Amino acid sequence: MIQKTQPLLTTNISQLKLHNRGKVRDIYEVNDALLIVTTDRISAFDVVLPNGIPYKGRVLTGLSEYWFHYTSDIAENHLITTNLDTIDNAIVKQHKSLLQGRSMLVKKVKVIPVECVIRGYLAGSGWKEYQKTQSICGIKLPAGLKESDKLPEPIFTPSTKATTGHDENIPVSKVIDMVGKTLTDELKEKSLKIYTTAREYAKSKGIIICDTKFEWGITPENKTILIDEVLTPDSSRFWPLESYTPGKPQPSYDKQFIRDYLESIPWDKNPPAPELPPDIIQKTSEKYLNAYKVLTGKSLI
Repeated sequence: MIQKTQPLLTTNISQLKLHNRGKVRDIYEVNDALLIVTTDRISAFDVVLPNGIPYKGRVLTGLSEYWFHYTSDIAENHLITTNLDTIDNAIVKQHKSLLQGRSMLVKKVKVIPVECVIRGYLAGSGWKEYQKTQSICGIKLPAGLKESDKLPEPIFTPSTKATTGHDENIPVSKVIDMVGKTLTDELKEKSLKIYTTAREYAKSKGIIICDTKFEWGITPENKTILIDEVLTPDSSRFWPLESYTPGKPQPSYDKQFIRDYLESIPWDKNPPAPELPPDIIQKTSEKYLNAYKVLTGKSLI
């Protein structure tokens, strides 16, 4: 049983300029950088749910920090610090109790408008597309694959980065049209390398990273760097290795648990979303905390 704590659903730090409020993150401008504050909000099917998940913001921030350090030899990233004491801003220090553990100070970049999705296993929308076309995003796959099968090799299946509504899978040729071949090749190569490196590490800890998505930005010096969150239960499917059985959906450490619950009740996936029962909130929180502990070897609570 996890400790009782009230989830943080929103922040309102009026003395800081609000840069953006997303589905999960409130982003403020601090000096020449951005302060990403990860709340405990959770979204499913592109709708923010009315309930927060205790500790979720801290799990996403802590795991992202862990992976940013772990993969820094593959790609530079936007993380400056998660240590609020090192930030030269009185307002941040004033709100330290609210921000601690769920905030990252990051570099400002020009965001590349592509979700770099890497799939190592056949699940989710990829499985649905494979059943219809034996391919994903135009990439032909072997016949006879089952749901949750490991793919012969990981594949790069980009999608649009929608500001409203659903992201849409797009072929690599569309990415080339949008950002050019050189940058597309760089995004593909680095995204695949980070995924394969992280997948091997996670497997050694008993977790399968089925798939994940990366976001990238361009610095003023024209460097391509990894941004947003990385390899979290919100941006990835995490499966327990010990119970992995192809041919059916897998139990998960991620928000697929919430999606499965919402699929089981009458809801048309349009706002407003239904309230989540206490036991679903509790189990989701436990899954997030467990993923953090298994991958980092440390407990958050």
